[in-house]
Amino acid sequence: MLELMTRRWQVVVLRGVLAVLFGLIAIVWPGITVLALAILWGVFILVDGIAATAMGVGKDVGSGSDRTYLIVLGVLGIIAGLITFIWPGITVVVLLVVIAIWAIIAGIMQIVAAFRLRKVVRNEWFLAVSGLVTLALGILLIVQPVTGAVALVIAIATFAIAWGIVLIVFGFRLRSLRPRDPAAPEAVT
Repeated sequence: MLELMTRRWQVVVLRGVLAVLFGLIAIVWPGITVLALAILWGVFILVDGIAATAMGVGKDVGSGSDRTYLIVLGVLGIIAGLITFIWPGITVVVLLVVIAIWAIIAGIMQIVAAFRLRKVVRNEWFLAVSGLVTLALGILLIVQPVTGAVALVIAIATFAIAWGIVLIVFGFRLRSLRPRDPAAPEAVT
């Protein structure tokens, strides 16, 4: 999994940038309607799901469990994103449940991935923190599903920004772990 993630570190950073942008848009427009939130979230999670799936089905993917992790996470994101487009008028509670289920599963999978990488990568805690933040959001949304629409927007935006920052930092950490090409010329300093 480490080899795959270091080769595709840009995708991890892109996912983080998209999460931060989604969060900032949601904070800039706090009076946004639930339908607009559903569409924004649907676009975000659909793109995130496609990116994770693309990583999982790529030619240079490692072992079967690594492939499975990325594909499952990606397919869940794609399904959750498509649900928001197929039923754009879904209620706040249903949207919260869809987001909560995705967040709980994604959070657990990220924590497991961090645990698996702990002997290979230093500072794997970035991925573990991302998983804990994601899991916490899912639990929060299940426990208190009837919060106001603006509170929902702020909570999800804050989560997205925090998650995005963690992914960006983790992505650049992965970049620094890439094996160097021995044929590449040495940099002159």
